[in-house]
Amino acid sequence: MAFKHLTIKDDGHIVRCTIANPPRHTFVSQSISEMHSLLNDLETNDQIRVLVLTGASDEYFIRHYEVTELVDVAEANIDSKKAPPTGPAEKLHGFNELCLRLENAPFMVVAALNGSAAGGGCEISLSCDFRLMKDGDFHYGLPETNVGILPGGGGTQRYARMLGTAKALDLIIHGTVLSPAEALDLGLIHRLYPATSFDQDVDAFVENLASRAPVALRSAKQSIRRGVDLPIDQALLHEQQAFDQTMVTEDAAKSMRAYLTASVQLGDMDFDFKGE
Repeated sequence: MAFKHLTIKDDGHIVRCTIANPPRHTFVSQSISEMHSLLNDLETNDQIRVLVLTGASDEYFIRHYEVTELVDVAEANIDSKKAPPTGPAEKLHGFNELCLRLENAPFMVVAALNGSAAGGGCEISLSCDFRLMKDGDFHYGLPETNVGILPGGGGTQRYARMLGTAKALDLIIHGTVLSPAEALDLGLIHRLYPATSFDQDVDAFVENLASRAPVALRSAKQSIRRGVDLPIDQALLHEQQAFDQTMVTEDAAKSMRAYLTASVQLGDMDFDFKGE
């Protein structure tokens, strides 16, 4: 399938998606549609173990969501004297649905942050399982309150879950953007790599993920994602179910048996996982 804003490289277990929208490097409504189409294909491919998202620009992962689209809607609402909503939304919009699909994907999703990511660009990355950022004069965060809106693509909810309500309030209310080092210190990104070796470091990280037991990784991801908002007893039931899923795989049986017969430490095991 041909895309306008996405370039796809399929290496079997690893799919790399480069997002482009020059010269502004923003995310637009067509980007959302194309990402949904991509996920429609990937979610039915049992060979995929890792999806990597990155930006085509040297400066930006995704600069932010396209403000032109947002201000057009706001001005149309003012002109039509549209009344503010009086209750919660009844349906998620396409951007939120996309982020949920990334979170719930049956493979690992990695944001390779090759530059700055603010607003919607940051929110896309927050829905990924891992965030790897290039060090440099870049920024990361949710500055939307500086232009009279709030992070509307899941930013308020994922910040609060990752950082706690106090820190989320501080950062979002003040529209704070962070340096890569500050984002790493807060735990918003998982790795910070030198610019000179960023591509190689990302490749090494991703290839390590792809070499690991896919059923175990998928089950662990589901257990963590689903259990974090549940009471502990219900969350433990999800964990038990996820554990039981791994215990009917040949990968588990054969790799555990190989460990018992090998004279190596558990962390030094080098097993060829088949995903079976």
